[in-house]
Amino acid sequence: MSTKRFSTVFSVLGIYMFLSFLIRITFLIWSAKDVDASLISVLRSFATGIAFDLTAGLCFLFLYVIYLFLLPKRWIGSVLDKVFTYTYLSLTLFIIYFSLMAEIPFWDEFGVRFNFIAVDYLIYTYEVVSNINQSYPLPLVIATLLALVVATFILLHKTEALRKTFSDKSSIRIRAIYAAPLLFTTLLLLGLLQNKQADFSNNAVINELGKNGTFSFFAAFRSNELDYNSFYPKLPEKEIYSIVRKHLLQENQNYTSGQWDNIIRYTKGTNEKRPNVILIAIESFSADFLSTFGNKENITPNYDSLANKSIFFNNMYATGTRTVRGMEALTLCVPPTPGNSIVRRPDNKGLFSTATVFKEKNYHSYFIYGGDGYFDNMNNFFGGQGFDIVDRDRGNPLSDDIPTHRFKIPDNEISFENAWGICDEDLYNQAIKYADKTFAQNAPFFQFVMTTSNHKPYTFPDGKIDLPKGNRNAAVKYTDYALGAFIAKAKKKSWFANTVFVIVADHCASSAGKWEINIDKHHIPAIIYNLPERSQIIDKLVSQIDLMPTLFGYLGWSYNTAFYGKDANETKAYEERAFIGNYRTLGMLKRNLFTQIDDRKRVKQFSVSEKDNSLTEIKSQDKELVSETISYYQTASERFKNGKMKELNKNSQ
Repeated sequence: MSTKRFSTVFSVLGIYMFLSFLIRITFLIWSAKDVDASLISVLRSFATGIAFDLTAGLCFLFLYVIYLFLLPKRWIGSVLDKVFTYTYLSLTLFIIYFSLMAEIPFWDEFGVRFNFIAVDYLIYTYEVVSNINQSYPLPLVIATLLALVVATFILLHKTEALRKTFSDKSSIRIRAIYAAPLLFTTLLLLGLLQNKQADFSNNAVINELGKNGTFSFFAAFRSNELDYNSFYPKLPEKEIYSIVRKHLLQENQNYTSGQWDNIIRYTKGTNEKRPNVILIAIESFSADFLSTFGNKENITPNYDSLANKSIFFNNMYATGTRTVRGMEALTLCVPPTPGNSIVRRPDNKGLFSTATVFKEKNYHSYFIYGGDGYFDNMNNFFGGQGFDIVDRDRGNPLSDDIPTHRFKIPDNEISFENAWGICDEDLYNQAIKYADKTFAQNAPFFQFVMTTSNHKPYTFPDGKIDLPKGNRNAAVKYTDYALGAFIAKAKKKSWFANTVFVIVADHCASSAGKWEINIDKHHIPAIIYNLPERSQIIDKLVSQIDLMPTLFGYLGWSYNTAFYGKDANETKAYEERAFIGNYRTLGMLKRNLFTQIDDRKRVKQFSVSEKDNSLTEIKSQDKELVSETISYYQTASERFKNGKMKELNKNSQ
């Protein structure tokens, strides 16, 4: 019984399986230092990976198998048959090779297979394609892909797989004997396999090795937003609100009502001050770039100098690993809910945010970004909270529903621009421009300034620093240089003396490591600069969501709040905590214990080394911390879903 008609299918499937195995071996060697598992775990990971590889390979060829099965016998080997085969295989092979090649830089940056970040990259094609073109020689990449496709066809010719495919005129009954098992196996594996089945270990590298990039991509596409109630551990509603109400309340606060699910508190301040506020979120600015934390490269002299004159948070942790998570934390002051950041979700307008508080104090709020703010839904989010938008506005056809004003950064005010936006110096010039404008109108202003220079392709204007472009250290040093130049310019302005600068990272430069959540890869610096006669080190454990409430405390503001973030100076030692998560796994760090929950309703708890933040799982869990962790995340997710995050905003209007 002949199998010749399906020779090409089996050949291409074999090539894909072999290359996927090589990629897996490469990643294992690459991340060997982070592999902390037994040989049995490694073998299990590879076995799981082979199942995912087979599934992905069969999916690539699914339509071709149907075609081979259904094409009438008399047309086998015809021009039509050859044209369809060569066209289908050319496209399929190009996609296969592109996906395999793309996994390498993705693993380099994130230490994981494709996830929801890769899904997002499909939407924002300008930035992504431009970034690829500026980071890698795009013509060479395309030429390499085409060469691989041609080489594969040469191989298929030499092995006579194509000749056999075109010469075997078996009946449809014979072809069904081979097509049916292939199609059935594809559908069966798709029905049985779930990406999270690879997550059997506490070691992130082992789990990711057991996955397939293409399969992971589509799994992320399907679960880009995760419903907390469906996937995560839960407690009764009255219990979780009771726990949250207990832990949120500060000594200078009172709840506005005794309703069991009310978390709105009135904060009583004293000696209220209303300076201008410029919040600078620095792209990918890890704490370990600073000399304060042991860096010997001297790449952040300006930030180090400012920290010595500021309120310096030396034990702060970012909530996530993406810019939108940093924006969410700094604007909404809530723990990172599962799935996509709230910044990117629908129905996210009119939430209680820092802009709400500033608006009540009669501030004019701006969001200033050097790229096109359509990216990651930033314009819709910030505009929806009442910020005026200042961005590059490249005329992207995707609609922005912005109820506020949008101001385009003109070409003649740009000295340098790459895929992600204008250089930090040009961005800070925009901040000064709009500060001057608002100051002239005798109105206090709040600016949320989001930088981009510390991002691949790591390019910036010539002649600014003593390091060559194209690497992370150089980008960090330029970012620091631009910050120093901005402060120097700001000092010459009339508004400087009455302006406070909050300078913080959006997230760290890398998140890869041994564990699903690597605590040391969330450690970020933050300073509050230019408060009158104020220099202080805050070494308390602080979450990124606490930064703005702490600022409001220094300013002595009285206001109603629904923030989960707290004033660090009003937080007792036993209440210090930090929220850390990725899109699937959520956790709370408290009292040297890290409590972790995930979308398989699992709860794990780890002891955290004071030396290097390494994790060791403990079996005898602290039930109180488990309940507290669940309570924070469950209530935050519920409040966004049912609209309660808008409740206080409505009441204040």
